[in-house]
Amino acid sequence: MTFLQAFYLYLMTIPAFFIIDMIWLGTLATKFYQSQIGFLLGPVNWVAAIVFYLIYIVGIIIFAVNPALEAGSLGKAIMLGALFGFFAYATYDFTNLATIKDWPVLVTVVDIIWGTILTSSVAGVSYYLGKTFIL
Repeated sequence: MTFLQAFYLYLMTIPAFFIIDMIWLGTLATKFYQSQIGFLLGPVNWVAAIVFYLIYIVGIIIFAVNPALEAGSLGKAIMLGALFGFFAYATYDFTNLATIKDWPVLVTVVDIIWGTILTSSVAGVSYYLGKTFIL
């Protein structure tokens, strides 16, 4: 995949990631996170959130989607996406568990599961977009 193709794929993947994550954060998980870590929550810092999305999506494409496109395998995209999501979210959540007083174990478990599902889903969608519209 050329740089320009990867860039187009990146631009197409951004809304997919945002939509899937907002379904979780905006509706399904709101009460859960409020009940578990409400004492830590404040207004959303959208600049930080957007920077995270932009960086993380690059990682999804580099570590999951591109190898899967080279192999011609949707399953590989989903599996590598799941692994990338698991490792990234586990790093975040276990760091919080180790350093933030009263960080709930349940949040760690749920968040790692969500990160794994989110990243594998986005990798699968991105693979499909790449296969259909880029390559």
